[in-house]
Amino acid sequence: MHPSEVLFQGKRQPLLLPACDHYAGSEKLMRKSMALQQELGPVFDITFDCEDGAAAGNEEAHARLVGQLLLDEANQFGRIGARVHDLHSPHFERDVEIIVGAAAHKLAYLVLPKPDSVQEVMRAIDIVNKHAKNAGRADLPVHVLIETHGALRDVFDIAALPQVECLSFGIMDFVSAHYGAIPGNAMRTPGQFAHPLVVRAKLEIAAACHAHGKIASHNVTTEIKDSAVVATDAQRAASEFGYTRMWSIHPNQIKPIVKAFTPRASEVNEAASILHEAEKVQWGPISQNGRLHDRASYRYYWTVLQRARYAGLPLPESVAALMNQEGTRQ
Repeated sequence: MHPSEVLFQGKRQPLLLPACDHYAGSEKLMRKSMALQQELGPVFDITFDCEDGAAAGNEEAHARLVGQLLLDEANQFGRIGARVHDLHSPHFERDVEIIVGAAAHKLAYLVLPKPDSVQEVMRAIDIVNKHAKNAGRADLPVHVLIETHGALRDVFDIAALPQVECLSFGIMDFVSAHYGAIPGNAMRTPGQFAHPLVVRAKLEIAAACHAHGKIASHNVTTEIKDSAVVATDAQRAASEFGYTRMWSIHPNQIKPIVKAFTPRASEVNEAASILHEAEKVQWGPISQNGRLHDRASYRYYWTVLQRARYAGLPLPESVAALMNQEGTRQ
């Protein structure tokens, strides 16, 4: 068996996605994002935004534009998704019909905003699947924005849905839903990492995702000029809150986010050394630098290498072939 099958035998293998999810709404910004993705490679995803990107009265034309851009030759990696209007909007199903109908096989995922319960997510997925089936696709991943009281209440059930790949925290709508009981500075740093109700929401989302092997995507940082703020927020999201992905709303935020979520070279080298030795003994226990390692720690180090590969880091020769083989299996 392949090492990943040995290490995760009987266990759910966690999903992996690029660490940055970059949102773009206007045609100019969508095309600029696609050009940047061509330059940097698929180290970040792009989400074309229909919910906030479309001008009032221009929703259908905007959805058609999204469908056209998904089919553009600039979408060379297949790592572009789309956020549609929420289930209660009169534009929701039309968004899905147009975008999925035009480019089902080029679409990386659909983002569902503002559900208020797991039942609403399930109804939205049923509509998505209806149109995806008509377009010849049966496996379209869904990302869900957790930004209401009801969605947070049902977050573990939402994360458990097989088609759900990622949960994102919508901090602004979540704070606004408290009607002033949470101050506005809780949408920003440092308040977003300190206010108990916001911290609780972030931790519940992360815990639900990890319980079901899904991706936890951290909320946006509104600071677009100071990259140090973005980097610090991303580092805290990763190291303190267990997030493995984060929103970007400006091209200048992409690189700091990717860097913050990418394993350090020392971590990659340590993981490669440990797994190289483990493979020699057919994944039995080993001792390295006075520490015992077995399959429990191997799973951790295997994930470190996978994250490094997704970030485009060169892997040590001792494990490069093994990880490339893993890439062909996913």
